[in-house]
Amino acid sequence: MAEEISRANAESAAIKSRSLWPSILRWIPTSTDHIIASEKRLLSVVKTGYVQEQVNIGSGPPGSKVRWFRSTSDEPRFINTVTFDSPEDRPTLVMVHGYGASQGFFFRNFDALASRFRVIAIDQLGWGGSSRPDFTCKSTEETEAWFVDSFEEWRKAKNLNNFILLGHSFGGYVAAKYAIKHPEHVQHLILVGPAGFSSESDAAKSEWLTKFRATWKGTILNHLWESNFTPQKVIRGLGPWGPDLVRRYTSARFGMYSTGEVLGEEESRLLTDYAYHTLAAKASGELCLKYIFSFGAFARKPLLQSASEWKVPTTFIYGVQDWMNYQGAQEARQNMKVPCEIIRVPQAGHFAFIDNPSAFHSAVFYGCRRFLSRNPVGEAFPKGLVSA
Repeated sequence: MAEEISRANAESAAIKSRSLWPSILRWIPTSTDHIIASEKRLLSVVKTGYVQEQVNIGSGPPGSKVRWFRSTSDEPRFINTVTFDSPEDRPTLVMVHGYGASQGFFFRNFDALASRFRVIAIDQLGWGGSSRPDFTCKSTEETEAWFVDSFEEWRKAKNLNNFILLGHSFGGYVAAKYAIKHPEHVQHLILVGPAGFSSESDAAKSEWLTKFRATWKGTILNHLWESNFTPQKVIRGLGPWGPDLVRRYTSARFGMYSTGEVLGEEESRLLTDYAYHTLAAKASGELCLKYIFSFGAFARKPLLQSASEWKVPTTFIYGVQDWMNYQGAQEARQNMKVPCEIIRVPQAGHFAFIDNPSAFHSAVFYGCRRFLSRNPVGEAFPKGLVSA
């Protein structure tokens, strides 16, 4: 631990030395220090105590022919990790964020989940407060290895052997791929609005997308997608006006237009500040997009094709207004040889855990009832939730 902290401090000092100008005078007013500071401000609304650490995952997975990052340096990389206080005998729940997010997006859930689990949340490699190595993957296989292998090195460093793995959206895709490769470590899989079930072949079935691709707008957007032009590049390009764009998004998405429990003014302000700093920092993990999905968010290697290989019991959770289609999970369930259930959360969209946290917590507790209940078979399905 001491070695990890000292290395993290050295990395932070190096960044500071390259950032002599005050942030207000820089075109992109952010840094790694800003990310960690904004994370602490956001987590100040969480009542449960926690420990934040930078977990050393080395410079590459031993023995692997595919390095999950390449650079001119072999310096070790770090995964930003937050572990919440709880008794040691509780089941461990590891939480993985989605694309364009970081672990702090679960801030409305940590207290409730920590009351039943030992909760550990991470920033994936190349996201949030974790190391952001140059992203030089050139294929879907390399890109998957970047996330799956770095997570496995993190697991080894944390000495975790049996845990419940929860992933949201793209994080759900990574969690599923990890569970397929390393099922011996995952007791249960919770996929929240997971990406990656629809395949490129499904695009032909979507009449609107086919027509849109034929338009000049569709042609331009498809070209931008294949050129790996990410939303984060827009935010960086706006420089000091970037925070205002993020504020407009979070206010619209999680504020007055939210379908569930609306964010308070302070929550919205803190989430906006945190989201900006994580989005505007150096491009790294975000560049995975074109290698995992084709235009329209269709997976190049859909999880549906791996359904028969599933070895871990799985709970799918979707918001009723989620733009991710739960029917993909229904189709996968037909080929899965392990227990699988699909739960829909009312008054919630893709970020069900922010939109309707209380119902989301009920869904997680029910999905994990065999770890939490003395009589899991007889436990009633929670009122208000929808079983698909």
